Amino acid sequence: MAPERIVIVGAGQAGGRAAEALRNTGFKGEVLLLGEEAHEPYERPALSKGVLLGEEPAARTLIHPRAWYAAQKIDLRTGTRVEAIAPVSQTVLTAQGERIEYSRLLLCTGSRVRPLVGANEALRGVHYLRTIGDSERLSAELRPGRRIVIIGGGFIGLEVASSAARRGLSVRVVERQGALLDRALPAEIAAHVESLHRSQGVQLHLGVSVARIHGSEAVQGVELADGTNLEADLVVVGIGIIPNTELAEAAGAVSSDGIVVDEYCRTSVANIYAAGDATNHYNLLLDRRIRLESWQNAQNQAVAAARNMSGNAKPYAEIPWFWSDQLGRNIQMVGMAEPGLEIIWRGEPGAGRCMAFGLREGRVRLAVAFDLGGEIRHARRLIESQAPVTERRLTDLQSKLKDLVPDKAARPLAA
Repeated sequence: MAPERIVIVGAGQAGGRAAEALRNTGFKGEVLLLGEEAHEPYERPALSKGVLLGEEPAARTLIHPRAWYAAQKIDLRTGTRVEAIAPVSQTVLTAQGERIEYSRLLLCTGSRVRPLVGANEALRGVHYLRTIGDSERLSAELRPGRRIVIIGGGFIGLEVASSAARRGLSVRVVERQGALLDRALPAEIAAHVESLHRSQGVQLHLGVSVARIHGSEAVQGVELADGTNLEADLVVVGIGIIPNTELAEAAGAVSSDGIVVDEYCRTSVANIYAAGDATNHYNLLLDRRIRLESWQNAQNQAVAAARNMSGNAKPYAEIPWFWSDQLGRNIQMVGMAEPGLEIIWRGEPGAGRCMAFGLREGRVRLAVAFDLGGEIRHARRLIESQAPVTERRLTDLQSKLKDLVPDKAARPLAA
């Protein structure tokens, strides 16, 4: 009998962690890890922070050196694109024409940058930020005194703005929504991030879209829909990502804002699993479907998928967690923003370390910590427990947040 073979398509953070977890769980069969990029699996958060600032080399983002995969008997094949999946024969076809059979298949296909429609990407100075190569090219152009326009006021755009400002550039951010971080945070909390950027000299253009990028061979400026012209030496487009679902869809897997998987990371096609940015998964704790673009999900869902594929099935369900470093401040978020949350502050916004909580019916659904990362684990437990809490207790700085968490198991949240 041929040995079991698990093939992982996508050698990013999710794929790399899944391969690692398969060996850690004692899986003895073959593991093939196939990735399009030339690099070994790496983590992306530092690309918009330390690497972009020039404070750490891109090599430090690698999960393991290439020799580690060989030592673990993981067949890592970089520069390998998978063109198709044949579910009946349980085979994948690579761009090089190779057919590879699998016992189980894990799709960690990730996502790609959302292009700005109409932008001339051939102009020198137009950048996107997704890969190591993107980060290194942009970092080389961040020179003091230059003018940079960042299109998109989400986390990636604001992290680039932070890095550029710290490197001495003149920074403008354009966001077509009326507020920064429109999808990620309630407006009252996002306003605190906005004030941070304004206080550090970042110029914000909110509620206006981009009409065109000017330049012949190199970028010269950005014209906004209201007629404003912003002179620019560099333009960074950070308007979101698109999940790479096409390969799964062509194989017959159900897709809806991501590859649809259950709490065990299983797609609708037998013996095909998926994890990471590309998935829309059912979360037992939140009692609803979500698609997450985060370091936490890329790693932990991949580990859960590997565990489930190796025979130790356990549902994947975690309260979402995300962090961002901007202009010397650490921002951590646990839970998810929802319409109609009541916002309560612990500590004075803008006066240093503080936290914001989003409540519904007296229960915490969201917590955002500014330079108080150590409190996030207590906020997570408070969300998981769904214990009622009063505004007075949340805002009382004399009481410890951990003392508000009941000593009982978490229960699923109401949708």
